[in-house]
Amino acid sequence: MDRRAILEELKKVLEPYTENKELLRNIDENTDLVKDLKINSSNLVDVIIDAEAKYDIEIDFDSSEKMITVGSCIDVISQKINK
Repeated sequence: MDRRAILEELKKVLEPYTENKELLRNIDENTDLVKDLKINSSNLVDVIIDAEAKYDIEIDFDSSEKMITVGSCIDVISQKINK
């Protein structure tokens, strides 16, 4: 799965936790989950759980701490998929 495909699927994972859907349409790898998409810290855990289910992967604590931007999320997901 390439980065673009992961990004498109990740948008679906982030959608329930992003209040302003317009922001979600314009995300790129530099988009910050908290600052730009306004996803609160408790919902970040839900995002990780949903990503694990969506991609059938397990995201450990160290990896989850790196998931700050869309690009870092794609990095972690890609790394776990390709293990």
